[in-house]
Amino acid sequence: MSADYLPDVYVGFRSTHPEVARALDALAEAVDGSGPLNEREARLVKLGLAVGALAEGAVRSNARKALAAGATQEEIRHVGLLAITTCGFPAAIAGIGWIDEVLAAEA
Repeated sequence: MSADYLPDVYVGFRSTHPEVARALDALAEAVDGSGPLNEREARLVKLGLAVGALAEGAVRSNARKALAAGATQEEIRHVGLLAITTCGFPAAIAGIGWIDEVLAAEA
């Protein structure tokens, strides 16, 4: 699975609601460009947030995007481990599982 993989539900959303999708794209661009973090750092932060929110799709997406931005597999796995003490073991272990599936598919 590549970094540009898009789930069917997301593709359908963009097709059904193109104006909303464009607005979300513009918001993401504004947010991503508003601070000092580089792409790799931002993807690792977003990955951690996704793990904490138990957002499987976002975990998978940000793991792929972090790899594409130059993060190592070890750095990406470390994000899952860091979640244990902040988000709790159940959220962290779910995130670690999703991360490992993405990394295995990318290997």
